[in-house]
Amino acid sequence: MTKKIEERKADHLEINLKENVQAKQVTTGFEDLRFVHKALPEINRKEIDLSTDVFGHKFLAPLIVESMTGGTPKATRINAVIARVVEKLGLGMGVGSQRAALENPKVEATFNITRKEAPNAFILANIGAPQLAQGYGIKEAEKVVKMLDADALLIHLNPLQEAVQPEGETDYAGVIEAIRKIANGITVPVIVKEIGCGIAWTEAKKLEASGVEAIDIAGAGGTSWAAVEFYRAKSRLDTSNQRLGETFWDWGIPTAVSLIETTQRVALPIIASGGLRTGLDVAKAISVGASLVGTAYPILHSAVKGTKAVEETLQIILEELRTAMFLVGADSIQKLRKAPLIVTGKTAEWLIMRGFEPQIYARRGQ
Repeated sequence: MTKKIEERKADHLEINLKENVQAKQVTTGFEDLRFVHKALPEINRKEIDLSTDVFGHKFLAPLIVESMTGGTPKATRINAVIARVVEKLGLGMGVGSQRAALENPKVEATFNITRKEAPNAFILANIGAPQLAQGYGIKEAEKVVKMLDADALLIHLNPLQEAVQPEGETDYAGVIEAIRKIANGITVPVIVKEIGCGIAWTEAKKLEASGVEAIDIAGAGGTSWAAVEFYRAKSRLDTSNQRLGETFWDWGIPTAVSLIETTQRVALPIIASGGLRTGLDVAKAISVGASLVGTAYPILHSAVKGTKAVEETLQIILEELRTAMFLVGADSIQKLRKAPLIVTGKTAEWLIMRGFEPQIYARRGQ
């Protein structure tokens, strides 16, 4: 089993790097979010403060590199490269599912390299909901946190991926109770995260009631894990799972919709992720209520090139964020949350049908 998990992690990494696994027809919805330009910003761009405090930790910018990899030799270098830059820029990062290390301590180094390279950064450990349903509990949760000296624990939800995966584990009955036990049984914050299909406000309310301290929505419009499993099935001539991956390639709630739904209905910090690629995306997400924004795909492709490439990619995103803030007259993250923003198109239609008022953002700052 351990060897199969490590091979699967290696497959996931190679497919993400070599194949087009991005959404085809569904988009994040962020193209429907438009700021109201401020021709008189009345601030100095160079004095804009990107810092924010979340979970009692100061981030120099509201950005985390999302959980991607671990458990394979190649992952060690990737995690190390990302960690060095995250430490330098004062950001945060997560690692991939640590199940492989729980079952084979020999691969722990592929994960804990992050803390060695980023002693002060905000680091997130990672465990899967299916494993909680199968018996993992506080003991395993504490072990993955200790492995990284992590600041928080991610519990990832991936029902679609498990359904499409040939060796998928689709026993999800009892997951919310298992999450409740973990959230109330360990000392670090517990964050529940989807991996690309989004979280509706109804599910977010259940998670809030369970005692978790934050939600990472990871909506549709970016990397499709159904697509990743499509390519795995194709390489194995598994026509059944290949068909499943193709059918559900674009399944999920667009990121913008999921973000607005959750931020309007729960009081928890929300991390916006799922296809966010630019600093302008970051600014829009913060404006509609996100506490932090996560990105993965562009960072993974930079990480295989080295530390310099990762730093350049993240610095560009931060400069785009700073420019967006300048153009709406916000010299702090707190003021960015009040900037007028218009929600149009399919995103507005979806929200109205779900009982939300997208117009609320247009009235701010007036």
